[in-house]
Formats: sequence, structure tokens, C-alpha cells
Amino acid sequence: MGGVSNWPPMDTILLEGIVVPAELGVIRAERRMRRPVDIDIELQLDLRAAGESDRLANTIDYGEVYKTVEAVAQEREYRLVEALAEAIARALLEAYPVDLCRLKVRKRSPVPGNLSHAGVAIERRR
Repeated sequence: MGGVSNWPPMDTILLEGIVVPAELGVIRAERRMRRPVDIDIELQLDLRAAGESDRLANTIDYGEVYKTVEAVAQEREYRLVEALAEAIARALLEAYPVDLCRLKVRKRSPVPGNLSHAGVAIERRR
């Protein structure tokens, strides 16, 4: 196996615990309530330049990522958590120089009973 790999290292930016309101639900009345959804994001890219330079210009601005997620969540109604997750992943891959985007989107108290969250975890590559 020896030798140096040509694969770039996969560093990860983590944004955990994002909470944004969304019009989300199969039933129209549920979508109108604009309930909060919980989102965790992992963005993989090479962060060596940022680590060496200590400059924001060499990484991704977390605040801008948050604004992107918030805008996608508020731009339209979504029936399924899967559709919201897909739209967020697509927007992040288009807006930022990332190789891979992983995210979890969870809907709070989605059904009557003792269930705090339901959601999806997806992974999309450039």
C-alpha cells in the first residue's frame, strides 16, 4: 500500500442544532402552523488553507450557511421532510465549494403519542 494518496483529506464543518420554522406536513393545516424543524449539517471540504491562514476567506462562513438553510426552509411549503432535506442539500452544494453534504432534518412531535422527533438523514455529493 505505501505511497501518498492522491485523495484530498475530508475535513468537516459541523453546524448542529439549527432550528428554523418551516411549512412542513402532509396535511395543509399542519403546513400552515409553520412549526420549527431541527437540522444538523456536515459539510466536507479541504480546510487546510483555512487552518494555515486563519482567514475566513479560506473557509465557509457559518452565518451564510445558516441564512441559506433558513431561506430554503421558508421559500415554499414542503409536504415531506425528505423534500425539505433534498432542497437544503441541493442549495448547499450549489452555493458552497463542498465535496459532500450530510444533513439530518427532524420534525418535532410529528404524530400524536410519545414521539419527540421524526426525520431523515441524507448524504449528497457534488
